[in-house]
Amino acid sequence: MTQVSMTVNGKAVSGDVEGRTLLSSFLRDKLGMTGTHVGCDTSQCGACVVHVDGAAVKSCTMLALEAEGASVDTIEGQAAADGSLNAIQQAFQDHHGLQCGFCTPGMVMSAAALLKENPKPSESDVREYLEGNICRCTGYHNIVKAIMAASGQDVSAIAAE
Repeated sequence: MTQVSMTVNGKAVSGDVEGRTLLSSFLRDKLGMTGTHVGCDTSQCGACVVHVDGAAVKSCTMLALEAEGASVDTIEGQAAADGSLNAIQQAFQDHHGLQCGFCTPGMVMSAAALLKENPKPSESDVREYLEGNICRCTGYHNIVKAIMAASGQDVSAIAAE
């Protein structure tokens, strides 16, 4: 066992891990942050996306020890201190960008990374950026609308597919 320390959602945390412990497992099992979902363990679904030092990372592909000293942001850290939803989360709710909710944390975290890189993405930019995230319920249309709305753009012209 090796001790790993990092900052998660602005709070210093540490814990003992085996060298093979994935960041997703550390977050879920050691820290109780179960909002980071694991859907595939093979980096295919994107449900486990978190931000490590500001970059979107699939946490099922990163060892916890690789995050030593890093700043990690999870879905639990996205809401305001008073519990109110951030703009992306609110847009997902307003535009029905979720159904079962399993992929939603990863989608929200990916959307936050996209909007940081590209504050006014086109519809095709959003669709291309989300290629690493799988949703089996929504068909993506409302997810794309939600992300576009969160960027402050008019979504009335986005046609249903």
